[in-house]
Amino acid sequence: MSNPIRLCLWFDSQAEEAAAFYTGIFRDSKMGAITRYPAAGREMHGREPGSVMTVAFELNGQAFLALNGGPLFTFSEAVSLEVLCDDQAGIDYYWDRLSEGGDPAAQQCGWLKDRFGLSWQIAPRAWEDLVGGADTARAERVYAAMFQMKKLDIAGLERAARG
Repeated sequence: MSNPIRLCLWFDSQAEEAAAFYTGIFRDSKMGAITRYPAAGREMHGREPGSVMTVAFELNGQAFLALNGGPLFTFSEAVSLEVLCDDQAGIDYYWDRLSEGGDPAAQQCGWLKDRFGLSWQIAPRAWEDLVGGADTARAERVYAAMFQMKKLDIAGLERAARG
């Protein structure tokens, strides 16, 4: 059975642009069906009939739906997408691509905001190994190092873990 959960992302009017941007970054990704606003209900949705309403897309097998819902709602850091990377090359790749055109002031501790205002966490897959477990002094050192970083540096985090 396939995963029945699909994350819906609300954009003002950039759903198709955002879906193309994201699918151009992640491997094993694809654009899906595009739906368009009907003439019916225009007094509610206020959109031009025939304009893009939703764009289905997948990133590494995870289903998403981008919605052109208008300026009523914007993204906040209360919801972020986390990309777990096996090595520094992965962190560098996703950080560089997703932060392009985003807000540099929002970059801290492995978090960034992309050009659409969506928050992402670009983190090492081994994060829980670095800060988990009974060694609280180790975790404190790793957190102290992380709080000094914008883009996470795996080697720096590992050095902090070793003390």
